[in-house]
Amino acid sequence: MSEIVEEVVVSNPLGLHARPAATLVQTTLQFKSEVYIDMNGRRVNAKSIMGLLTLAAAQGTRLQVHCAGEDADLAMSAIRELFEAGFGEH
Repeated sequence: MSEIVEEVVVSNPLGLHARPAATLVQTTLQFKSEVYIDMNGRRVNAKSIMGLLTLAAAQGTRLQVHCAGEDADLAMSAIRELFEAGFGEH
């Protein structure tokens, strides 16, 4: 099983707070692939809102997204779009 790894930047002003974290979880749950996010050596499951909130990722934070599974490319594409759009908060 191959893994795709990409760096994304939190661009929305309030960072990865509850609403964008919930949006990210809802998005990742649509895919069979495993999705993890690393920040400063900490890895959390992107399908867990509590895990995402523990990162306390502020605007400008760089995150590593890891997707592994049969639809990893589609999952990564959807996640990349969310971050690039600032979760609709720009």
